Amino acid sequence: MTDAAERLARLVRTPLGGSLPLRIRAWDGSEAGPPGGPVLVVRNRRALRRLLWKPGELGLGRAWVAGDLDIDGDLYEALSRFFGAAPNLTTTRRDTLRALAALRDTGNLRLAVEALRLAGSPVPPAPPREEARRRRGRLHSLRRDREAITHHYDVGNDFYSLILGPSMVYSCAYWESPHATLEEAQTAKLDLICRKLGLRPGQRLLDVGCGWGAMVTHAAERYGVTAVGITISEEQAAFARKRLAAAGCSDRAEIRVQDYREIEDGPYDAISSIGMAEHVGSVQFRAYADTMHKLLKPGGRFLNHQISCRPHVDGTPYRIGEFMDRYVFPDGELAPVGTTASVLEEAGFEVRDVEALREHYARTLRAWVANLERGQAEAARLTTPGRARVWRLYMAASALAFEQNRIGVNQILAVRTTPAGNAKMPPTRQQLLTAGAMA
Repeated sequence: MTDAAERLARLVRTPLGGSLPLRIRAWDGSEAGPPGGPVLVVRNRRALRRLLWKPGELGLGRAWVAGDLDIDGDLYEALSRFFGAAPNLTTTRRDTLRALAALRDTGNLRLAVEALRLAGSPVPPAPPREEARRRRGRLHSLRRDREAITHHYDVGNDFYSLILGPSMVYSCAYWESPHATLEEAQTAKLDLICRKLGLRPGQRLLDVGCGWGAMVTHAAERYGVTAVGITISEEQAAFARKRLAAAGCSDRAEIRVQDYREIEDGPYDAISSIGMAEHVGSVQFRAYADTMHKLLKPGGRFLNHQISCRPHVDGTPYRIGEFMDRYVFPDGELAPVGTTASVLEEAGFEVRDVEALREHYARTLRAWVANLERGQAEAARLTTPGRARVWRLYMAASALAFEQNRIGVNQILAVRTTPAGNAKMPPTRQQLLTAGAMA
């Protein structure tokens, strides 16, 4: 009887056009496929059942999270090979039936039957417990957004500290030097934003989606502003308040558990939104832009730091994949940078500066993955082994997506001009980036 690895290889070759991107090692210890490089380890038949019941990205993701699939070797190389061979993964059970029908039509009915036989039990496995529960209510309503944020961010501050390092900044760093540490690069990013906003002592800053309080603390401590940070994560807020207290900034900065739609104490001199707008969604983005515009004083600046996608040729909106939606960022959405800039202008902003930081995010993600891999056992202890596997896969895959220009990240600096049209901006970009008084 043919060993399991060769049987799996024969099943995979047809949808991939006859070649295997990775060597396969099956649950019986057998191997098949090209020698050298990383190996896809199929630990049990349950992995195949997951793919038959939920083909494509979600089935693969569930098998990975559950530990049914693993990679022996370099994860980045394995992902590059796999997505190069299968850029368009099937996503429905109907697609699986079509694939089986294709096997039948090419005279390979035996392979179609073998796929079902090799999977063992026909009963579909339950999804791993790390999968987001079924969401209720209108997309991007206050309640639904809180549920989505809780799934991603309220998994333990110690877990995030292990991945992000002492800065506790969960957004793209700014690598001014190839020799900079992650901590230095994150500090440089915060300082870049403060300079673009032109922060000065006595000004009032709002940080929307403040995370663990790094921007609020940096701006209050180094630029002398009075700052308000908002988040809808209880765990983030608790950490950020302690951070402010430790820095001696509690008298001029505060953290609120509050949605951006609930802010009523404007106007502010400046607003930062760093890695938050991806959670807003296209159905709410104009309302978000209108709210930011309303909360600013005339002449005030708004810095929107946001991941972007490349526009589809046919104009269809971008949707994050099923794995990301179920395990990482429920209801998260990306938009092309041009779309974001256009909506900001429709809301009344004048866009003054756009800076692409795509390569910076790839390096940031690789640093986070390295932190997680060094502390994999501790990460599993702090959360669950499955969640540690989710974060490793999604961050490694995201690093490759930035490196391969499939997604980007941009800082858009926009201004609410005065009634006379004055933007109160320095005359040159060089002066913009050197402005800002240190407290």
